[in-house]
Amino acid sequence: MNLLIILLMTTAFFLTRVTNMRTAVGIFLAQSVMIALASIIIGFETGEVHYYLAGLLTVVIKVAFIPYILFKIVKRLKNERETNSLLSPNLSSLAAAGTTVLAYGFIDQALPGVISRDALAAAIALVLIGLQIIMIRRQAVLQIVGLNIMENGLYLLGLSVTNGLPLILELGIFFDMLVAVAVLGILTYRLKISYASTDTTLLRKLKG
Repeated sequence: MNLLIILLMTTAFFLTRVTNMRTAVGIFLAQSVMIALASIIIGFETGEVHYYLAGLLTVVIKVAFIPYILFKIVKRLKNERETNSLLSPNLSSLAAAGTTVLAYGFIDQALPGVISRDALAAAIALVLIGLQIIMIRRQAVLQIVGLNIMENGLYLLGLSVTNGLPLILELGIFFDMLVAVAVLGILTYRLKISYASTDTTLLRKLKG
């Protein structure tokens, strides 16, 4: 499990430096595979069947379906890249490192000696890094990836705190993510058609 946490954080740091949208979607796919593995590992350790079901749902929705949609969108966008980020790649990585340090410091202060310290800190860091990506990136696809990274962090948090959320709640979260990605995907494509770019700052032109 500790190896998965290290790999999750490594992919999150890589994501703060990526400007190619296809690469960003690939990193999200790899991270979702790790989240699915984490759920399956906990299912193996506890013997609870619903962890296996949650892992299977993660594979179907976040490893297969959502990346498939995003890859199709990226293919239609040709060679568009992130060129107008609020922060440079170096500053983005530095901010992510600071966020991770704060997450570990918060867990050490709030829950000293907790067994799942690393998983909790990593989960909080993933949520904050996902939020950072949404805030500093201008390309709609990268913002969608940031939203999914936040959800991965929340899912890991659920696994760390409660050894998994109730299956019905997990189903609701997955359905919400599917709807959100589908809607944002449509909006991204319409933005490309209307403005020949998916830079979300162009939406400011819609202000009255």
